[in-house]
Amino acid sequence: MAKQINAGIIGGAGYTGGETLRLLLLHPHVKVAFVQSRSQAGKPVTATHADLISETDLIYTSDFNQPVDVLFLCLSHGESKKLLSENNFTSSTRMIDLGNDFRLGDTAGYREFVYGLPEYQREKIKSAQSIANPGCFATTIQLGLLPLAKAGLLKEVHTTGITGSTGAGQKLQDTTHFTWRANNVSAYKTLTHQHLGEINQTLKSLQANFSGSVNFVPWRGDFTRGIFVTSVLECSLSVEEANELYKEYYASHPFTHVIDEMIDLKQVVNTNKCLIHLEKVGNKLAIHSITDNLLKGASGQAVQNMNLMFGFDEREGLRLKSTVF
Repeated sequence: MAKQINAGIIGGAGYTGGETLRLLLLHPHVKVAFVQSRSQAGKPVTATHADLISETDLIYTSDFNQPVDVLFLCLSHGESKKLLSENNFTSSTRMIDLGNDFRLGDTAGYREFVYGLPEYQREKIKSAQSIANPGCFATTIQLGLLPLAKAGLLKEVHTTGITGSTGAGQKLQDTTHFTWRANNVSAYKTLTHQHLGEINQTLKSLQANFSGSVNFVPWRGDFTRGIFVTSVLECSLSVEEANELYKEYYASHPFTHVIDEMIDLKQVVNTNKCLIHLEKVGNKLAIHSITDNLLKGASGQAVQNMNLMFGFDEREGLRLKSTVF
């Protein structure tokens, strides 16, 4: 029988906190010891996560120093680094940070964070004490480019990607409320998105001579969850050769699949999957990649990393069906 572990969630009231809790409640080897929230302390978690009614009677707590095997930090960007600088946690407690505080190699005291993209460095994740969970756009873009970088074939990349409103977090903003999002699309952070740093860090570690750029234009979409990315670059491989390269690279990875037919976003919503489809026109290779920004792009990948860290089946708690209808 597999071991049981205790988990805690810090910052549980937001989207990633709620999705992490949902997945952990269904995990056969995890008991959720506490869910912390400064703003919701004393209230039932179902007050903010109505989808969990009848699934749990947990109450939000303000205390996060209870002993657990793993802590999920579901905090706003910058808050995890502050939390770890002001509080002491035992070295035996493993951590998974879902923010961007440690993705570029920053440390917190004795804690060194391993970049948690399993398709990039699964073996290193298995022995890690602390994980920096990748960003949602970063995950989707990188999964579309890793095989080319590993083969030394990356050239200048032009990428566009559209994301749902949940990618902006739970706090109401002008660009997330219904009356603005409905029947609307807009670009933002053109060529300056915060995930470019971690993307370039990974790609250059695989292909040291990659001197080009990932020219990324993100878009806000008129839907709630999911990311659809298309990356285009010059490539000498035929589409058949590219498909063979990609399928060989991802053969041992249970959540990333190369599909021969055109893909659409509903195939991955509510799953931890990334689907990839390749097209070749002239000397240009177009790589389409899709994920659920809250699962493979956040909470699902965090649970996948936890599974690797504790020796569970990588798919445990993540066998989820997409909402295609």
